[in-house]
Amino acid sequence: MTYREAIEMGTDILSKAKIDTPDLDAWYLLQMVCKIERSFYYLHEDEEIMAEQQKEYEIAVKKRTEHVPLQYIIGEQEFMGLVFKVNSNVLIPRQDTETLVEEALKVCKSGMQVLDLCTGSGCIIISLMKNAPGMTAAASDISKQALLVAKENGKNHEADVEWIRSDLFDNITGKYDLIVSNPPYIPTAVISKLMPEVRDFEPFDALDGHEDGLHFYREIIRRSQDYLNSEGYLLVEIGYNQGAAVSRLMRFAGFTDVEIVKDLAHLDRVVKGKGKKYV
Repeated sequence: MTYREAIEMGTDILSKAKIDTPDLDAWYLLQMVCKIERSFYYLHEDEEIMAEQQKEYEIAVKKRTEHVPLQYIIGEQEFMGLVFKVNSNVLIPRQDTETLVEEALKVCKSGMQVLDLCTGSGCIIISLMKNAPGMTAAASDISKQALLVAKENGKNHEADVEWIRSDLFDNITGKYDLIVSNPPYIPTAVISKLMPEVRDFEPFDALDGHEDGLHFYREIIRRSQDYLNSEGYLLVEIGYNQGAAVSRLMRFAGFTDVEIVKDLAHLDRVVKGKGKKYV
């Protein structure tokens, strides 16, 4: 089988399995297996691939037909221009979440103490550290397996982060100038209606925001004032229809300058606010 025939076969199989982007996925899987770039492919597309590579490629394509996310098969995902290791213990970083990082960077300054709750792959805190050096960073997650992934990503990107296993603030000490979080926010009943790549393969606990999707916002907002320095910032990612509810929670808890920020699709994506002033 040649490189071109492999792409054609993969695209056909994935198309019949109703995968949204069969041609792209077929390419990424072949790229992973054969460790090639586009330039190599165009120069050698009529050359045969090795039998071992063909077998590995067919296995990878079969996994994708079962709706295993492409990123979990490949083992990585790009976020904020950086490549992060991912597996089934962490959510796949999404472009929507870059809005949270970009908003946080607007208030980041050298010397700040920053905390990332529900860190997952560590993509948020690592991206902040790479784009705003000079800060002191900590990140937590309740999942031991997720923290192993985050630690590896931190090491790969030479980001100095204190990784803490904690259920929200339970094992957190000290105070911070900025707290960021992309917590679970999907209502439990909605999860079963999501696309199979998300519903069946991404970690349920990282998706489940309990009955109304607001459980973790209530907890984070209620407790965060005790961990923020005077007029420190809290920024959270939200679902597209949660802006009004989460901003109300922030105002009720005493946050000021509360703002809803939209993503590139013009959907509500981040709520930010400033904590109490201590004199």
